[in-house]
Amino acid sequence: MKIFAIADLHMDGGAGKPMDVFGPNWAGHCERIFGSWQSCVLDEDAVLIPGDISWAMRFYEALPDLMRIAELPGRKVLLRGNHDFWWSSPTRMRSALPEKMSVIQNDAVDLGPAVVCGSRGWILPADDGFSADDRKIYERELLRLELSLAAAQRLAKGEKPIIAMMHFPPLLKDGEPTGFSKKLAEYGVSVCVYGHLHGEGAWGAGFTGELDGTRYELCSADSLGFMPKRIFEANAEDCGHE
Repeated sequence: MKIFAIADLHMDGGAGKPMDVFGPNWAGHCERIFGSWQSCVLDEDAVLIPGDISWAMRFYEALPDLMRIAELPGRKVLLRGNHDFWWSSPTRMRSALPEKMSVIQNDAVDLGPAVVCGSRGWILPADDGFSADDRKIYERELLRLELSLAAAQRLAKGEKPIIAMMHFPPLLKDGEPTGFSKKLAEYGVSVCVYGHLHGEGAWGAGFTGELDGTRYELCSADSLGFMPKRIFEANAEDCGHE
């Protein structure tokens, strides 16, 4: 199995919100994502999607987008992003989604060779304008991340690597540790993938590289050229990425 990641699909969700208003590189982005996905992902592989999946406001409005994703090769693991207002209770989503599509919320998923967990995250205390309200959300996301990490640790049993998904970057580019990065290190996370950052001016705002034993990978769709990135399995073909 190869494990890929790509965040920020920003599918229409019936909202009539084309993404090319954010730049010409977004023109036809879904077709480009789906085409590259089909070219490098096999049915036995998995794709992690850490947030901002659909512009839909309600779960039933997002279902057509989710079913389009479900038809693509591989197992899919979904995480909520800050624009996924359609996100519903895990019980409701799991009852409606196909068997090979999983959602993560305060828990973890065993993919066989690796265990996947995560939480949405939030802006960091070092960000400009971080407020008292942001502090409350940040602390809540720390708790949610720890619940998910603990679930992953139980599934991994010290025998499998743990991969974490976050939507917001857990670290800024200077690599100064945060509450999120400390939790990831404490639980021995091998790789953390995140999205949220769009445009060349923003891609460098988050940390990429290794810190305290965890490798951090930016996987927002536009930063990847709208191609899923292989993030796990040493013998896999690179699918166009270094």
